Amino acid sequence: MRRNHVHSLSLVIFTTFLLGCGNNTTQSVDANGDPVLKGTINISGAFALYPLAALWVENFNKEYPEVRINLSAGGAGKGMTDVLSGLVDLGMISRDIAQAEFDQGAYPIPVVMDAVFPTINTNNPAFAQLMQRGITQDEFKKIFVDGSITRWDQLVGGGGAIKVFTRSDASGAADVWAAFVGAKQEDLLGIGIFGDPGLADAVRKEPGGIGFNNTVYLYDLKTDKPYPGIAVLPIDLNANGTIDTEENFYQSYREVQTAVAESKYPSPPSRELYFVSKGQSDNPAVKAFLYWVLTKGQEQVLGAGYVPLEPTKFQQQLDLLSPQ
Repeated sequence: MRRNHVHSLSLVIFTTFLLGCGNNTTQSVDANGDPVLKGTINISGAFALYPLAALWVENFNKEYPEVRINLSAGGAGKGMTDVLSGLVDLGMISRDIAQAEFDQGAYPIPVVMDAVFPTINTNNPAFAQLMQRGITQDEFKKIFVDGSITRWDQLVGGGGAIKVFTRSDASGAADVWAAFVGAKQEDLLGIGIFGDPGLADAVRKEPGGIGFNNTVYLYDLKTDKPYPGIAVLPIDLNANGTIDTEENFYQSYREVQTAVAESKYPSPPSRELYFVSKGQSDNPAVKAFLYWVLTKGQEQVLGAGYVPLEPTKFQQQLDLLSPQ
């Protein structure tokens, strides 16, 4: 229900927020009399959206070189705090928007889909068994929340102690993973690690480690395979004690992308990612950037390791936003 509320609100926002970005977004004209877009945009927030946002910024600036965009990653919590306090124009958010945040003026603009995946070290002594057996949702809860499963040999034959890692920062990934196991981020057990890259590295260095990461921090897009030393721990969705063919889609980035797009991977931990503004921005550069993201920027989504918005919803937004 909350996701539907976000969609409905976003469509209304888009209609008033971005229409008329055309000539009204300019501050001057060039020697040929063509409008020149100028301005500054400050963006902070989720590590999940940061790689794609950086690509968007790079390509947007090729068309609008006089717009300065300052982009930083510090977690979804920081992005939301920054935008609601007026420190940035846009926050990158990788979780649902809370009612209290709506009450403070948060306006979410969904731009893409992504997912969070449980991760383990490929040097785990029980790695082969774990990849074949998988872990059920309830077992993940017993590892990350209840603490009643503390050793891999409680699940398979061997493997030793489980070393749990979580996020130390206010994280959309942690919020979504916690929702999957019926908890909140503050309920998650484990050693707190800052940021997506740090958490992936912590699991990579610990044979008995387990954590969770966003797709782009797990898979090398150049090879289509997981980064060395780390792998997705498959979720036994039907809890039958084995990873069936329809549950086995973790070998490559392309397979994972398809599973998320076709809802074969559950939500949570898959979810939409947002740019969030506070109220209706009067910054012409911000309006132009958001419109560009929802049009030309979507050309970079698949290649950057993300999943486009569901087609009918995405087209509905474009219909509302098309300049008159």
